[in-house]
Amino acid sequence: MRKQVTNKKYKLIFQQKGVADILDALKDLSLSLYLARSDIRQRYRRSTLGPFWITISTGVMIGCIGGIFGGLFKSPMFEFLPFLASGLIIWNFIASTIMEATTTFVGAEPIIKQLPLPLFLHCLRMVARNFYIFLHNLLIFPLVLIFVQRPLDLSSLLFLPGLTILIINLLWISLLIGIVCARFRDLAQIVASLLQIFFYVTPIIWMPNLLPARTSVMILDPNPAYHLLEIVRAPLLGHIPSLTNWIVSITIAFVGWAISIFVFNKFRGRIAYWL
Repeated sequence: MRKQVTNKKYKLIFQQKGVADILDALKDLSLSLYLARSDIRQRYRRSTLGPFWITISTGVMIGCIGGIFGGLFKSPMFEFLPFLASGLIIWNFIASTIMEATTTFVGAEPIIKQLPLPLFLHCLRMVARNFYIFLHNLLIFPLVLIFVQRPLDLSSLLFLPGLTILIINLLWISLLIGIVCARFRDLAQIVASLLQIFFYVTPIIWMPNLLPARTSVMILDPNPAYHLLEIVRAPLLGHIPSLTNWIVSITIAFVGWAISIFVFNKFRGRIAYWL
């Protein structure tokens, strides 16, 4: 009896329109990746360097900020420049994904109204597009390591599971923000303002060891952006993320996906009418 009840519950979950939409989009993951690459080719059409223009501008920004803030904070370039480079590259991936999530469904209005494609496919497409740009920008990091003569070690392999958890979180954030901003267009400005606040309260251009112990607990521990950033950045710098970083990041993923699926199940049918 218990097995029958459990099986019925699972069937009800997978029969919900939101969950079915997500599963259909994941089955056609290759389509999302293809569309993401097409977006990048179209954006940089007739450009010689293509998306590497973003890589160059990011590299110039890292060099300028590193030279100025490294001197202000009196931090050795051996430590500060790799910290700054990895932090900015990862943050640009997070911020650009979240910002573009505000127009995920709005920008895909013609496709949504004309083709019977899963709605979550547009979130996958947008996250994949920003991930490809992130990989281009990531080429800067080994150049920085060579410049400061700093090697990588085996702990750097933890970068991969950290990046996977980050992408899982960005997917539910993109879905939830996309739904809400399709209904309330003005929220895009609020999201942009919040991203600016998180940029300054998250150790990206300043190192966490500059904060007093009490202030660090108040600012870093409740900051979800810090934990998501740290599980990717710490391995690149030769450190192991703390257990708190992993627990908070994984908990955010579970709670966030539960909320997003609930909202998507409830409002999926209305998104096309909001556009």
